[in-house]
Amino acid sequence: GACNVAHKNIREQGRFLQDVFTTLVDLKWPHTLLIFTMSFLCSWLLFGMVWWLIAFAHGDLDHSTRLQRDPGEGAAGAPASFVPRVTSIHSFPSALLFCFGGRMVTEECPAAILVLIVQNIVGLVINAIMLGCIFMKTSQAHRRAETLIFSKHAVIALREGKLCFMLRVGDLRKSMIISATIRMQVVKKTASLEGEVVPLNQIDIQMENPVGGNSIFLVSPLIIYHVIDKNSPLYDISPLNLHHHEDLEIIVILEGVVETTGITTQARTSYLADEILWGQRFVPIVAEEDGRYSVDYSKFGNTVKVPTPSCTARQLEEDKSIMDTMPLSPKGTIRKRSVKLKPKFTIS
Repeated sequence: GACNVAHKNIREQGRFLQDVFTTLVDLKWPHTLLIFTMSFLCSWLLFGMVWWLIAFAHGDLDHSTRLQRDPGEGAAGAPASFVPRVTSIHSFPSALLFCFGGRMVTEECPAAILVLIVQNIVGLVINAIMLGCIFMKTSQAHRRAETLIFSKHAVIALREGKLCFMLRVGDLRKSMIISATIRMQVVKKTASLEGEVVPLNQIDIQMENPVGGNSIFLVSPLIIYHVIDKNSPLYDISPLNLHHHEDLEIIVILEGVVETTGITTQARTSYLADEILWGQRFVPIVAEEDGRYSVDYSKFGNTVKVPTPSCTARQLEEDKSIMDTMPLSPKGTIRKRSVKLKPKFTIS
């Protein structure tokens, strides 16, 4: 499910800044926390400097101006208290502490009130962005995709007298994936008639599932299969030359809406040539127990050998006599695949 494509020499890096929110969400957790920590620190230092400049301009830092004479109280003058713009600011550290609410603004200066309003707005904006990014990072759709599983291997065997490419997909949670769709693509290196080489040519392949179409009802594990016919890119592949197609990769994409959150999720996997088993079939894993259907996920990736012609789908279609030489009863031993999931999942 991981993309093995590296993007290099991107010149227009400014495009990422045009969508800052998505860029922050896509960052790793250490980078995200570092950015938000520095954002708060820089805003506190900036406004601490602004408060220090306001106090300096008003003379709050000059202790000689703490006592002044009020010219309206007679010739002798009576001592009057000095009214600072911000209380208890004597230095830059005290101005920095004001950003945390340790001091208060007086009504002496409208500019100080305006700066306080701007500081509160900036703090609220940073908090909103931080909460939004943390929420999005903790509720990203790929977290739900962790419980959407695919079989470790794909198989090629006969179904309804035709060679089919098959895989198994399942959902471990009881909450459903709404409007689930699945599609497959073959990615391989191709060359055009004019000699143009396409290193990653994507070819959609038609597939079939038990309910028809691309939509699936994933209430229990399903076997999704693709009929290898004349329109299939696997039409000329046989078990003898399957492993020689090193550039062959079949990508499977499952999309749907998470029932509990309403967020669209996507799960992906791919099968290389050495991950495709010829002449194998998945073993049944759904059984009825006490009036309920029980799914045994310990057998999710197990396969069994079945009689399968060792020829291409083209040869099988052109020579129908190949089917007459096939044994009638499938025989073989179960091939156990390493699967980490062993608990049983019971469906009501």
